[in-house]
Amino acid sequence: MELRKAGIFFAAVSMTATAAAEATESLNALVWCDHTDPALIEPFEREHDVRVNLKEYEGTGTALAIVDQSRPGDWDVFVIDGVDVPRAVDAGLLAPLPADELPTENLFPELVMPENHTRDGVTYAISEKFGYNTISYNRDNVDPADMTDMSVIWGDKYSGRIAVYDYYLPIIGMVALGLGINTAEISASDLPAIRDKLFEMKDNSKQVGEVVSSQTAIATGEVDVLVGGGEWVTAGLTTELPELDWVVPEQGGVRWSQSIGVFAESEKKELALEFVKYILSPEGQARLATSSCYWAMPANMAAAEHLSDAQRAALRWNSQPDYLARSQLYPAPDIELDAMMQDVWTEFLQR
Repeated sequence: MELRKAGIFFAAVSMTATAAAEATESLNALVWCDHTDPALIEPFEREHDVRVNLKEYEGTGTALAIVDQSRPGDWDVFVIDGVDVPRAVDAGLLAPLPADELPTENLFPELVMPENHTRDGVTYAISEKFGYNTISYNRDNVDPADMTDMSVIWGDKYSGRIAVYDYYLPIIGMVALGLGINTAEISASDLPAIRDKLFEMKDNSKQVGEVVSSQTAIATGEVDVLVGGGEWVTAGLTTELPELDWVVPEQGGVRWSQSIGVFAESEKKELALEFVKYILSPEGQARLATSSCYWAMPANMAAAEHLSDAQRAALRWNSQPDYLARSQLYPAPDIELDAMMQDVWTEFLQR
């Protein structure tokens, strides 16, 4: 199967330019892979006669390392995990945004997240896209009813047919939910129980992999269950692979959200703000939601009118009130707990 036909397209990590080289201005953005789709970027480039240079990364730690190794002013726009915005604000990386020019009133209420995006009444970022780390599966090869119980991920019924997404925060969060622990309340005392379930999961898993290998494993039938999957895995594959599905189990799911802001040291803050406003526009949101890298829910509810019935169905648009109510944000541990979580994850990977 050709992966691009299946809807999985992954941009190169290298700096990418999608506009003509003769554009009068340039803008440098540190982004997740969904922003590298030309269908998203080129309309903005044409309208503003700008070349948008995009560098893709995975994991906030990687982004912060890139920024640390860059010169002041090298970067203009920052796409970052929503729970990590306070970390970027504390580091002085983000510039204030004019709240009155942002479509906050059109966002899903749960995505406004003032506790993350504002500080002392000042707005530094805004949610742009969200989704769920939960369980994706091939309904032709598993019992869908099994997938509604989080404990399936560490059980042995599907031993050798499970892949695990290699990102410690959502997977630890999922295990915590399965054990009845809220993601925001995970403590050091919970880690031994979480560690035990992670090890049971590893014993029954065929592979642990990052975004590309995880999506590829379930899309090609190498595995039947993907722990940490969700709409970002299956929504874009609905037409080609209708047997792929996903569910938010009875115990809930882990909700991720990505935010966008402007670098404090950018020398092109006005143009960077225009980019943020474009991404948050209904048209930009629809393009971002159905990006060739991965699909997920747009934060702006006004994007609905720019999505087809089939696209809204694939994204489970009408189920969002239930999913939002039953999901919890990524764990946001302090430095000490985060180090302990990473130690547990390292043990998990090495097992």
